[in-house]
Amino acid sequence: MKDFIFKYEMKTRDYECDAQGVVNNANYQHYLEVTRHEFIQSVGQSFYDWHRRGIDVMVSKIVINYKAPLHGGEEFISCLNLKRTGVRYVFNQEIYRKSDEKLCVSAEVHCVCVVDGVLTRGDEIAEYFQKFLNDQQ
Repeated sequence: MKDFIFKYEMKTRDYECDAQGVVNNANYQHYLEVTRHEFIQSVGQSFYDWHRRGIDVMVSKIVINYKAPLHGGEEFISCLNLKRTGVRYVFNQEIYRKSDEKLCVSAEVHCVCVVDGVLTRGDEIAEYFQKFLNDQQ
């Protein structure tokens, strides 16, 4: 497993599995989102608080590569790195099975910042990410 700025451990639930006994593909987006929310909270912020201030951070694009399945009851580690490209915050996220560190999912999640309904550069939240950002503008 490579280096990440944030890691969050979770466990799959049986009801997330499909008829083949593997986690349904849509649930991986939930895992990725939970990880982003936990990361935001780790820097003392929340999407809800930002929304109350008129700042909405939204996914504008997501690309997911499914590598290996997770099954019900398996523990996994959801990881992320962050960079900033123009007006986008790009989360590079990966999910690893905890038992053998097998890569299950890799994803690139692009987010934009909208303030009072207007797309911005995202400077309103940049201070919270400054120590993590690898600006590529």
